[in-house]
Amino acid sequence: MADWSETWTFYNGAWREGNFPVLGPRSHAFWCGSSVFDGARAFEGVMPDAERHFTRVNHSAAALGLAATVTVDEWMAQAKEGLTKFTSKEAIYLRPMYWAEEGGFMSVPPLPESTQALLCMYVTPMPEPKAGLSMCVSPFRRPTIETAPTNAKAGCLYPNNGRAIRDAIERGYENALILDMLGNVAETATSNIFAVKDGVCFTPVPTGAFLDGITRQRTISLLKEAGTEVIEKSMTVAEFLAADEIFSTGNYSKVVPVTRFEGRDLQPGPIAQKARKLYWDWAHS
Repeated sequence: MADWSETWTFYNGAWREGNFPVLGPRSHAFWCGSSVFDGARAFEGVMPDAERHFTRVNHSAAALGLAATVTVDEWMAQAKEGLTKFTSKEAIYLRPMYWAEEGGFMSVPPLPESTQALLCMYVTPMPEPKAGLSMCVSPFRRPTIETAPTNAKAGCLYPNNGRAIRDAIERGYENALILDMLGNVAETATSNIFAVKDGVCFTPVPTGAFLDGITRQRTISLLKEAGTEVIEKSMTVAEFLAADEIFSTGNYSKVVPVTRFEGRDLQPGPIAQKARKLYWDWAHS
């Protein structure tokens, strides 16, 4: 694409600008999906929870059989150096990645000694929460740890999320609420999910079918510290249909209200607004 936003990537000991190629046709990740990544944000002079995101990408690498060759301190140093290269003052997305170049038995499992790493940083503005998200229930399900590497933020999991979003768009929505294999609510196609009823905040309890998001964890702790009751439990679609408000949390957009769910219009609620303000205040503290 000719219109990639300003992009800097640290790879093989040097910074390079733009969307340069790193995979070949025989690279294991290209045809066997052996890649993991994470996402952190730099905005308004802060880089909240970056260490936790870099820690998680290293855990994801180990879960997929890759070698975590970059320490958290090294990731942090790269990120701080990379930020000095940008001319834009918009929010930056930080994407550390690992992938395998070669495979083992019959080329199927990745060879950990062939692991490659890079840190890609690029301009992508933080979406405004005012419009909110529209969402429907997806016919597709989240896999379990027995069927997919759900304990990693792995690239091979995202085609499933992509088809959920495509289905939602075809039905006039932007995002999708995805259930686990038992029929309980897991997450959206791009983020974790919360519902509020009578002033109490509920969110699906992590079961291994979805990642316990870093922004999710931070939001829960901030709300609890501010006096809001937050309950993690198995949740049904019916509970979301009856909710007073719904909102999502994720690194890309942080806290965003759901303003239409399965044809029902909702207003951005006070708990979502409180959560977003608490997050911003904490990030700048």
